[in-house]
Amino acid sequence: MRKIFELILIMTVAVAFTGCILNDLPYPRIQANILTLNAEGQDGGTEIDSAKLTVTIPFPEEVDIAAVKITNYTLSPGASLKEDYFAYTLNLTQPVDVVVSLYQDYTWTIRAQQNIERYFEVEGQMGVSNIDVVHRRVIVDVAETQALDAIKIVKAKLGPIGSSMVPSLAPGEIVDADEPLEVIVKEYGREVVWTVYVRRVAVTVKTMAVDAFSCVAYVYGQAEAGKDNGVEYRIAGASEWTRLPKEAISSDGGNFKGRIIHMSPNTAYQARVYSGSEYGATVDFTTGGTPQMPNSNFDQWWLDKKIWYPWAENGTPYWGTGNPGAATLGQSNSTPTDDTPTGTGWAARLETRFVGLGSLGKLAAGNIFVGTFLRTEGTNGVLSFGRDFTERPVKLRGQWKYNCTEISHSNDEMKHLLGRPDTAAVWIALIDTPEPFEVRTNPKNRQLFDPNGDYVVAYGCLQLGQSVESWTPFEFELNYRSTSRKPRYILCAGSASKFGDFFTGGNGSVLYLDNLELVYDY
Repeated sequence: MRKIFELILIMTVAVAFTGCILNDLPYPRIQANILTLNAEGQDGGTEIDSAKLTVTIPFPEEVDIAAVKITNYTLSPGASLKEDYFAYTLNLTQPVDVVVSLYQDYTWTIRAQQNIERYFEVEGQMGVSNIDVVHRRVIVDVAETQALDAIKIVKAKLGPIGSSMVPSLAPGEIVDADEPLEVIVKEYGREVVWTVYVRRVAVTVKTMAVDAFSCVAYVYGQAEAGKDNGVEYRIAGASEWTRLPKEAISSDGGNFKGRIIHMSPNTAYQARVYSGSEYGATVDFTTGGTPQMPNSNFDQWWLDKKIWYPWAENGTPYWGTGNPGAATLGQSNSTPTDDTPTGTGWAARLETRFVGLGSLGKLAAGNIFVGTFLRTEGTNGVLSFGRDFTERPVKLRGQWKYNCTEISHSNDEMKHLLGRPDTAAVWIALIDTPEPFEVRTNPKNRQLFDPNGDYVVAYGCLQLGQSVESWTPFEFELNYRSTSRKPRYILCAGSASKFGDFFTGGNGSVLYLDNLELVYDY
């Protein structure tokens, strides 16, 4: 009886405690993503960043982004919109937030990307007009001798394509700008008012800035538009100035720029601008150095078990590959080869290959890049792109050949490419982020390098969509977004399948790459 009593007591206490247990088990934490989103009239593909929870839709000038109609969208399985945000048009003149829910709420930001070309130039203008889109005003400086009641328009456009202005501000039209000039711009079925202010200033010639690369320099000046404006330079301490030819000068109203080439690296120079017989201030500057990327001839490799690394054993890594990821399911697909342009040394052989067993696996694009393979997340890779670099090359050259196959594998986003020829790519970028750029291929938190990102100082790319059987030289330029921004890191990569980040490419596509060289002069 005692044992029965003890058992009943234990069961009673257990039931009592069970009644006090809180249901505090956490919900699964699965990020609710916008997978696709398209709008009426958009120009180009939508950019979706699941790491930053942003959607960017590009639009041409003629589309009214104050009334955007979403045509279709898809969300993560099981996710839903907290409200029916897309039942009506969106005003994307400012970013719009939407909440996507899947156990938790995630706030996504939808923004429009639209660049409307606007300009305003008059005869005798000093410098370039200041166009303030937010406050809809234009400030124009002219020579102090210019009569404000007879301003001659050279060119003007304040609204999008298809808009009109009153007055028309057609080239050659004379306007009275003694008082601020109101311009009515008719756009997207409505009218907005701009105000143009014309100011008289003393005629001066200004050397605005000098941006020095290693063998190239850009000199910026300001003077009266239409005059004989140009740039002179010399090695510091020399007695004679060299005047740039007119074809090396580009102008925008009274602002102009000269590009000096064939300069010596690590050398002190002086530059100044001129307008007629007047000169701006002399600016002293020093050109940079001409470093190369280590092991850019790919002669140094070592094999650790089944993983090939593109540096000497016990050496300092500079280049990385996706081999640590590919080798989890198979063998290295980025390897050295003695098939080289000269028949000596090694080159990089980058093969796109399906790795795994049967249907269990993924396509791994053969690749090599400046940086480090950090880790795998399941079958996805996390990479650190970039090495310290502060100089500014203007071209990349090298040698390649390519065995091109049809695209045989893809993810859901790239299925439309199946059966098309694969494409190899070599690209280079300079960025000014605080740290090297982290690339993540996992769709749940994907982050890929964006050539149009605001962190990009310069970028260049060359693609190859057909087989090239023999070693062939290549060369392409870097496009600088600004000549004054200085980089902190260099990124460079070659891949046998340019959509490898999306596990899309042709099984058996092989890119051979050798003798990469940074070029510092045009």
